[in-house]
Amino acid sequence: MTNSTLDWLELAFDAPLARAVVFGVHIGGHLVVEVLLVAVIIFLLFQKSYKPPKRPLTEKEIDELCEEWVPESLHPPITEKMQYETPILESAAGPHTVIDGKEVVNFASANYLGLVGHDKLIESCTTALEKYGVGSCGPRSFYGTIDAHLDCETRIAKFLGTPDSILYSYGISTIFSVIPAFCKKGDVVIADKGVHWGIQNGLYLSRSSVFYFEHNDMQSLQNILEKVTRENKRAKKLRRYIVVEAVYQNSGQIAPLDVIIRLKEKYRFRVVLDESNSFGVLGSSGRGLSEHFGVPIEKIDIITAAMGHALATDGGFCTGSVRVVDHQRLSSSGYVFSAALPPYLASSAITAIDVLEEHPSLLTKLQENVALLWKGLSDVPGLSVISNPLSPIVFLKLKKPAGSFEKDLRLLEDIVNHVLKEDCVLLASSKRSTLDKCSLPAGIRMFVSAGHSDSDLLKASEALKRAATYVLLNHN
Repeated sequence: MTNSTLDWLELAFDAPLARAVVFGVHIGGHLVVEVLLVAVIIFLLFQKSYKPPKRPLTEKEIDELCEEWVPESLHPPITEKMQYETPILESAAGPHTVIDGKEVVNFASANYLGLVGHDKLIESCTTALEKYGVGSCGPRSFYGTIDAHLDCETRIAKFLGTPDSILYSYGISTIFSVIPAFCKKGDVVIADKGVHWGIQNGLYLSRSSVFYFEHNDMQSLQNILEKVTRENKRAKKLRRYIVVEAVYQNSGQIAPLDVIIRLKEKYRFRVVLDESNSFGVLGSSGRGLSEHFGVPIEKIDIITAAMGHALATDGGFCTGSVRVVDHQRLSSSGYVFSAALPPYLASSAITAIDVLEEHPSLLTKLQENVALLWKGLSDVPGLSVISNPLSPIVFLKLKKPAGSFEKDLRLLEDIVNHVLKEDCVLLASSKRSTLDKCSLPAGIRMFVSAGHSDSDLLKASEALKRAATYVLLNHN
């Protein structure tokens, strides 16, 4: 049977049609078959994959289909972890606050200079409210700009010694609006693995090629800079950025800006620096990381910061050259499409900077408090302090991890809850959003304030020792 089939195919290819000559071109039998196959493929490509029914569905059939249809859930399943609710404050988030009718010592609010509830800030807000009202009722570029905004931008630029600055209406939206305004698809961005979610989101929105280096490891940063510039032939023609935090929210570590600037200049990158937890804190006058390391501020290409921490107001700002600022007024989504910062908050920020300049002792007191707390936490059972000794964020992690981030976090939250219940001290665990991709270990964050007294710091350290002993002993 097989031999007869092969004989038939041989005859078919030797047939007159198979050796035809068309316009002087000899056509072989295999060419005829290939032409037929191409025609069949083209025919199939133009065929509809779905043929509608010959008759429309009846109302009964439509109802039956609708009853059978089950829509996809709008959100993932709600787990027990997601249902956890943080304590609700019943008074101002100062060094002391009220929870469930009880006064507690507050180490969960980033009120670094103790300006929450400051008389001058309240007076400034009251005056601005009487003059401007509450809201701005429009984006900055669409009749939402008020003179208080311009005054605040000028005050920030003057304080930091930069040519210009720009205000944003929400702190965390500052950084994730600034990054996509400058970093575009195809650009190269090298970021620290420990950056907070706002930076992560900005990097995602930028659609740039992102490379992460080990947390605060300058050798790892240099290796990636070397690798990217060596392997990417187009690297010198692309926009290239290094993105870091001055004080890392997820560890309390301080970025070595002097080394970063040297690497930036060697490999010809730009630096984007988030100073949300260092502005008004580091440096002899609170001007941030550049003053702390003695680096000229003009060597940092883009600086951002939230104003809800040291300045005890809200919103954020970006500062740098005039070109950097002007570009954002047309290209930054958080600036162009968001309602402008309420003018009383801009006025409050100006007053907060004035208070900082008039009372440099606030910085001295803050550093003394950090040092005193470090001393008290030096021998907490089962916990170790991993933050920088000058950081206002004192970060503790487990000496012996429980096996996963979730297990570690659950154990740390038990310690935090025990401290609040038994000793009326409010701490914060490093609980993260399900969207947060930070790979650093879980920990307990303590935000130190210049408004804390020595007794507050002693009470917190002793309470944490007792709670850690009790919880970890029961766990073991």
